[in-house]
Amino acid sequence: MPMPMKDWTFETIAQRDSLTEGPAWDGAGLLYSHCAADLVMKWDPATEESSLWREYTGGGNGMVFDRTGRLFVCEGKNRRIAEYVAGEPTRVIVDNWQGLPFNEPNDLAVDVRGRIWFTDPNYGGRLSSIPTEQVYRADPQGDGSYVAVRVTEDMRRPNGILISPSEDRLFLADSPNGYRAHPRLVSYPINGDGSLGEQSVLHDFGWGRGIDGMCWNADGDIVATAGNERYGPGPMIYVFSTNGRVLETHRTPSDTPTNCLFGGPSYDELFVTYGTGLVHRVRDSGLRGRPAR
Repeated sequence: MPMPMKDWTFETIAQRDSLTEGPAWDGAGLLYSHCAADLVMKWDPATEESSLWREYTGGGNGMVFDRTGRLFVCEGKNRRIAEYVAGEPTRVIVDNWQGLPFNEPNDLAVDVRGRIWFTDPNYGGRLSSIPTEQVYRADPQGDGSYVAVRVTEDMRRPNGILISPSEDRLFLADSPNGYRAHPRLVSYPINGDGSLGEQSVLHDFGWGRGIDGMCWNADGDIVATAGNERYGPGPMIYVFSTNGRVLETHRTPSDTPTNCLFGGPSYDELFVTYGTGLVHRVRDSGLRGRPAR
């Protein structure tokens, strides 16, 4: 018989009054977005307290450090990708595709060439600027500017995004709303010219809530947040192999987990954000992450 999965201990390290998202480990502490308040908070493991790190984020959501330590952010309400440097003004990376403002950039990943791949759904209910909700890439130019390129045409509502460690595949959460929506985990091969090949469906969530955010563990598996109390199997952390096989599931003690990331001195602490405003730390998952740099 297979060995039962070990129960995880979810430790509350922060509590906001609404949606938290975008966890990013800077080497010394955890940055996370308090989306509706337009804030980035920083949790310090030494004091076990959160403090204001940046305000006026325009609905800042997904955040990621690249290999050089630059921090890029999806500013959903501002319809743009931005770069944050502590104590400096916001730098706009891209805010339109072919002259059309983005809908609501949500999550992002940066490849070794410095290209920023990001999702552009419309969860906010505003009038869509671009009729379909797709995935884009901000390509760096010689003068330091970026140009946005659309890379998908067949997504319904993209959310979480990952680039494979070998950078030959793109993994995406296709997560439309509604209990009959059949959210999916999908992947695409990345061609040498940066275009994508044919979409493959790796996992279908049926009538449940699909993936919101996800990260890599050190074994090359996908650790993902999905589910809620309203329908399906409930709020959950999933561990998927890259072929879509479910390796582990762990029910979360708070509803609507939104994103997750490994951090801590040895990258063996899993941080989880929630629609309820909680931030959890799991120190006994048995998993380890990979540093961004």
